[in-house]
Amino acid sequence: MTLHGDPAQRLETYRRLEARNRIVAILRIGVPALGLLALVSLIGQIYVSSLGSRFGVGQIAVTPDNIMVEAPEYTGLLDDGTAYRISASAAQAATEAVDQVGLSDAALTMTRPDGVVMTVDAAAAMLDTTRQLVVVKEEADIGNSLGTKGIISDSVFDYATQSLVGNGAVTIDYADGTHLVAEGMTYDAVNLVWTFTRATVTLPDTP
Repeated sequence: MTLHGDPAQRLETYRRLEARNRIVAILRIGVPALGLLALVSLIGQIYVSSLGSRFGVGQIAVTPDNIMVEAPEYTGLLDDGTAYRISASAAQAATEAVDQVGLSDAALTMTRPDGVVMTVDAAAAMLDTTRQLVVVKEEADIGNSLGTKGIISDSVFDYATQSLVGNGAVTIDYADGTHLVAEGMTYDAVNLVWTFTRATVTLPDTP
């Protein structure tokens, strides 16, 4: 910018600076406002999808691009009386897709009315609040309080239909020593039915 231009040039320069200052002032208010709007939208999405359930969080941080939530916890009750709990060490959602919540150290616990507890743990998962799904693309550890343990890949927990689907490899070791390997599985939490695809079962030795 030259300080020796004619009055018309100086006026034009002044107007450009004035316009820039107005934009900066708007951004100073607008960027935090957009972050707040995204946060409200995220909480609204979760609230609508969790009517009759409970959702809790720790600290919340908002940036222009992301929303970070510390220690989220989502609990509810299935129609058969099974209580479920979805938790994580942290959750993150992009401001342009607040219904897709990334979970770190995700854990699902389902406690049946008869006291049997089933668990699913994964290093990372995605909570889809619109479709009411928890998606684990990589491996997840599963188990129950009866001694069954296993690993499933590419799994989806649908808490609307109350089902857990493993679209990838499945390995399960039962408490009695039975070993099962399958290419996929479905667990119907309503009827307590396990269905396996192309399964191979190895029974324990008997006396």
